[in-house]
Parts: sequence; structure tokens; C-alpha cells
Amino acid sequence: MKRAVFLFHTTTSAIRAEKVLKKAGLDVKLVPTPRELSSDCGIALQIEADEAERGNQFLAGAKVEAELHFLET
Repeated sequence: MKRAVFLFHTTTSAIRAEKVLKKAGLDVKLVPTPRELSSDCGIALQIEADEAERGNQFLAGAKVEAELHFLET
């Protein structure tokens, strides 16, 4: 099963991204950054893998910098 996470440079960006994606109707959750990934920020945003690209488009439109990663669970 795949899951997707967005990584951020700052906690502020992670929280802003959560607001943008929830407002867009996507189901997202703030989670600790997975150990296998490196990030400047200790918070990541988890999203369903099939909604990740759509989420990426919303974040780009809101000018929130994020790095999208897919993980196997």
C-alpha cells in the first residue's frame, strides 16, 4: 500500500499547507517526518497517494513549497 507525504522547510509552511489542502476538501494529516526521509522541518503532511498530485497542484497554486514523496507501507 502506498502513502504520500509532503515535506517542508518550515513548520509554518506545513501548517499553511494543511489549511490549503483541507479547504480544498482533501483529507490530510500532520505527522512527524518519516525517519527514512530528511527534512528541515520535523512535521510532514500525509495524504492519500491517489490524491497527492492533486494536492501538489493546490499547493503550487497557493505558492507553498513542498516536496512530495511516496512511501510503501
